[in-house]
Amino acid sequence: MSLGLFDMIGLAASLVFALPLANYALVRLLAGETALGAGLLVVAVAMVALPQYFLDPGRILRGLLRGLLPRRLRGDDAESGADGDVAEK
Repeated sequence: MSLGLFDMIGLAASLVFALPLANYALVRLLAGETALGAGLLVVAVAMVALPQYFLDPGRILRGLLRGLLPRRLRGDDAESGADGDVAEK
């Protein structure tokens, strides 16, 4: 996974909030509060993993723009070729 500058800044921002939460979750786990500690640990991992692996802003933006563009501007060559054959006859 190749990270650009903005990806690294986003990862650092996620870690700033996730690391203290993970630390508190481990303290709660060691204190015997298993449910709270495990739940907070899952949240801390999700804070880092979700933006990096599932919520790629570029992919979401491309999908949104692809859905909003008319079919002619999407680059579908199959339909443009079919229309050109009909116009020649």
